[in-house]
Order: sequence, then C-alpha cells, then structure tokens
Amino acid sequence: MSSPRLSPLSFVILTLVGDVGAGAHDIALSMQRGRLYWTAAPSQYYAEAKRLATLGLLDAEQQPGRTGPRTHYRMTDAGRDALRTWARTPAQFPKLLQEPAVRLLATDIVGTGAVLEGLAALRDDLAALDAELDDAEERAAGLPSRKTALRLNHRLSRRLVAAQREWLDEVEAEFGPEAG
Repeated sequence: MSSPRLSPLSFVILTLVGDVGAGAHDIALSMQRGRLYWTAAPSQYYAEAKRLATLGLLDAEQQPGRTGPRTHYRMTDAGRDALRTWARTPAQFPKLLQEPAVRLLATDIVGTGAVLEGLAALRDDLAALDAELDDAEERAAGLPSRKTALRLNHRLSRRLVAAQREWLDEVEAEFGPEAG
C-alpha cells in the first residue's frame, strides 16, 4: 500500500497540532497570526486537519466549545513518524510571492505614480507585522518547548520585514517625485 500524499500544508498542520494538540479554530488562528510564515484560506486549515485525521495521522475528538462542539486534534504515532521523516528531507529556499516587486516591474506600463500609490499601503502593513511579531514574542513565553525555535523564527521575520522596508525606501528614492 502506498503512503498518503502529504503536502507542505500537511506538515504545517501536524507541527501546529504538536504534542499538546489543537482545535481546528486554534490552528486557523495560529496561521492568521503567523502570516509571515504561511498563508492559505482558513477553510484549507480545517479541511487539511480533517483529511489528516481520516488518514490516521491525527486523532479527532469532539469537545465542548463556546457555541457548540468543536473538534480537537492530537497527533498519532503515524503523524509523528510522517513529520519526523519530512523533517529529514532537504529544505529548499522558500517560495516567495513578491507582489510588490511585480508591481514595480509594471512601472513602464502603468507609470511610477500609480505603482508608488499602490506601494504606499505597504508601510502600514509592515507596521502591522511589527506589532504582530511583538504579540507573537509575548505569546512565545507560554510555549516553553518551542521557545528557541520561535525566537529564531521571529528574528528571521524581523529581518524580512526590515528588508522589505529598506527596499521600499530604495524604490521611493529611485522613483519618487524628487528623483531625477
């Protein structure tokens, strides 16, 4: 029998469920807070957790919730084995979706003014990401088993946000109204 096809999202879900378990809503909330690391529609997180339970990689049990029963997942031995095997596979440079960079390439078509106008909102988004990282660093204190990994990930994220901000400064300096 062949093993089930697992996607990168499968391993994200297994990692978030971890040793302590998690509800589907908790997984979606974690991913919303961790948008610097992974993005997908919340419905995908719910569906993938359910699929992993069907495959025997997660156990699913109904627990009482605020408005009704909620599904709580725990990793099975098979899930832990799949995660361990995946962790040993060679990592690759992450896939990046750099919409701002594509917008910049469109300056010759739509004009620099239009592109700079669209990019201006990026500053607010970067400030929001800084605030999200502040919150994430505070929440990390409640996860002692992941403290070091979270600290390292947050440092990487801070550098990525800073690099995006520096790039935006450079774009505005090159293409801004006072640029020659």
